[in-house]
Amino acid sequence: MSGETAASAHDQPTGSPPDDESVFVAVGKLRRPHGVRGDILLEIMTDFPERLKPGLILYAGEERQELRIVKARQHDNLLILKFAGYVSPEQVSELTNKVLFIKVADIPPLPDGEYYHHQLIGMQVVDENNRILGNVTSLLETGANDVLVLRSPAGAELLLPWNMEFIHQVDVNHNMIVFHLIPGLLGEE
Repeated sequence: MSGETAASAHDQPTGSPPDDESVFVAVGKLRRPHGVRGDILLEIMTDFPERLKPGLILYAGEERQELRIVKARQHDNLLILKFAGYVSPEQVSELTNKVLFIKVADIPPLPDGEYYHHQLIGMQVVDENNRILGNVTSLLETGANDVLVLRSPAGAELLLPWNMEFIHQVDVNHNMIVFHLIPGLLGEE
């Protein structure tokens, strides 16, 4: 599972954007200008920072301001980016603290059996008997196993381990995850 979360330009309560609206994935947060030539530091929020390279179009902030990367280089656990049209620290400082996004349509596919976080949000989770457990509202990265956070039909929050021992099927086309429940996983005896 890859840690990129999605957002539409106008997030809908259902989690689905209008048909004519692009869906975006956050890849980082711009921090502060670096140097005197219009470079800026980026806090990385993607598992694939190597894809943030010259020529790539990114979108900054809620207004999705279009930015084209001219130069990118690693700096400790951050990236230093230079965008077309930004030549001074004063100019690039207007981007400070803005989240950078990429269009979901521009994200390369993952190998079979791997999923981006944004693909799982909103999916319905059922057990092997087709009993609805809930819909995925978010994912928690815990270090050992990620955790699916569900909202049950009754409105309760459920936590299920994202572990292939329990996941029987992920059907992105039908927006469904089939989960193998073991006794005690939902708190019942």
